[in-house]
Amino acid sequence: MTLEKLLFVTKKFRLAASAAALAASVIAAAHAQTTNGAANGAQGGPQAEAAKAPPAANNQYFDRIYSTFNTTYRLGPGDEISIRIKGQPTHSMEKTKVSPAGTIYHDLLGEVSVVGLTTNQVTERLTNDLGEYLKNPLVSVQLVEAASAKISVLGEVHRPGIIIMSRPMSLLDAISEAGGFSETGSKSSVEVLRQNPNGSRIPMRVDVKKYLEGKAAPESNILMQAGDLVVVHGNKKKTLGTISTIAGLGSFATIIARGF
Repeated sequence: MTLEKLLFVTKKFRLAASAAALAASVIAAAHAQTTNGAANGAQGGPQAEAAKAPPAANNQYFDRIYSTFNTTYRLGPGDEISIRIKGQPTHSMEKTKVSPAGTIYHDLLGEVSVVGLTTNQVTERLTNDLGEYLKNPLVSVQLVEAASAKISVLGEVHRPGIIIMSRPMSLLDAISEAGGFSETGSKSSVEVLRQNPNGSRIPMRVDVKKYLEGKAAPESNILMQAGDLVVVHGNKKKTLGTISTIAGLGSFATIIARGF
């Protein structure tokens, strides 16, 4: 074999070997990616989705809350209730609104004060009072529409302001009613200020991000109470924006001072 042919064969062999090595590396990488993807799918896929959704325990927790809402809610002006008396359709009321003075009107009893009472307490009061006019009245009082309980959501949300708590609401419900977190809102820095009877407020810090990731107990998604104030603090984007604004004002002040 001549020297030229030997060089040609050698070069061809090297090219084939390189191509084989490249193909092997591609196949290995593809296999590794597939294996990792399957592992991630088994570990991160369903679990990641489960982390975003509240655990099953959450449903039981909030079911209990929702089931007791009507019996624990304290009536205020603007709320509407129904009063049903068994066998007495004439004296029953499908809907009656609590007046600004905190009373309702019943044809047999006149004005009845219900402000600050639960529906169970109103049922007991009406049963006792109606006993003077009806024999063994069976009274049922239900909350038709809640309008007096209000909470405030302020800070980095899309629609800050006052929200009527017409249903049982958790912290996330309240933030959702306010339009959700804004781009500059921090899910890790939410504060609930709850008013005491003496007028002071108890601050409660909540890391909503951990709850959404399934790393916090259902109770961390605090059940709202009338008068609560929710404050969503700013995230790093908000901080940087504030710094930029301050820096801009500083530059502007410098220009004014220098006269150019």
